[in-house]
Amino acid sequence: MESYTILVINPGSTTTKIGVFTDTDEVFSETLGHSVHDLRDFRTVTDQLDFRTAAIEETLTEKSISEDRLDAVVGRGGVLRPVESGTFEISGKMIDDLRTCRFGEHASNLGALIAKIIADRTGIPSYIVDPVVVDELDDIARLSGHPNFERRSRFHALNQKAVAREAARMLGGKYEELNIIVAHLGGGTSIGLHRKGRVVDVNNALNGEGPFTPERSGTLPAGDLVDYCFSGGHGRDDIMKMIKGEGGLTAYLGTNSTLEVTERIASGDKRAGTVYRAMAYQVAKTIMGLFAGADGKIDGVVLTGGVVKDGTYMVPWIEKMLGGVSRLIVIPGEHEMKALASGALRVLRGEEKPLRYS
Repeated sequence: MESYTILVINPGSTTTKIGVFTDTDEVFSETLGHSVHDLRDFRTVTDQLDFRTAAIEETLTEKSISEDRLDAVVGRGGVLRPVESGTFEISGKMIDDLRTCRFGEHASNLGALIAKIIADRTGIPSYIVDPVVVDELDDIARLSGHPNFERRSRFHALNQKAVAREAARMLGGKYEELNIIVAHLGGGTSIGLHRKGRVVDVNNALNGEGPFTPERSGTLPAGDLVDYCFSGGHGRDDIMKMIKGEGGLTAYLGTNSTLEVTERIASGDKRAGTVYRAMAYQVAKTIMGLFAGADGKIDGVVLTGGVVKDGTYMVPWIEKMLGGVSRLIVIPGEHEMKALASGALRVLRGEEKPLRYS
């Protein structure tokens, strides 16, 4: 079988992760750090495009990797209109929506923009895979309780889909035939019900719905939040920062580091233990609530994301709270780079047809 060389680009707020894969085997990967000093003169994320592209090109040169060796470039999908799951060709319409931040501004918007620039120079294809706006929600999952507000699907689609497929293999079945709940626990937390290959219910992790996290407040008491908004002295930006960025562990304990929190627990800090256990409790409650979306028939529950690296407190607490209702599979960390390469590879091998964004 022919092998393919794929460049993967995954921009974050202060980093750009890049990697080169031969099929799904990593040749090299590196995280390029961007300091506050580096980024301070850029008014918008899009303004960083040339700066980040140049940093990637410099690294490829240092690694003696010629762009002529590449068969495809794949970037992290950004904030687009709601789309189905899969691998998308990077189109002119996609570029326009990401450049103008039509549906939202996020560092991940740069993934497709950079991938397209590099790919077009040598005439190879460029893709994105499972962006954060993948939307497969059931109709009943969209209803919030009032027609003025519709629940949105914005979650860690790339990592969730990747680990769900891995979990299906571990369970001895096919992703499209099983019911799996995936809880991605990181700076943001998303918990989704994958029912026979479709994420039919998931919290809007981008805006802080669901359990609280190291830096997000999660779902807050609605009436109290309304009162707070109208209590005076709080602008929209202040409130959004409270919900996303300065909530959760940051608000309760003054840190977004779960490592620091676990160290404080180990040293006898009871407040840290209560708050951290409450975070685990909210995760477990959300997982249990999703059983209803599959008539209680769940083949496995997956814990993934950076917080899941804590096998001393977080994972055992959640496992105990779930009470053995389903097989628990722990896949710590994020697997986005390999997932991006895998999505491009499936298209290059003809196993899937590329989707078109229009």
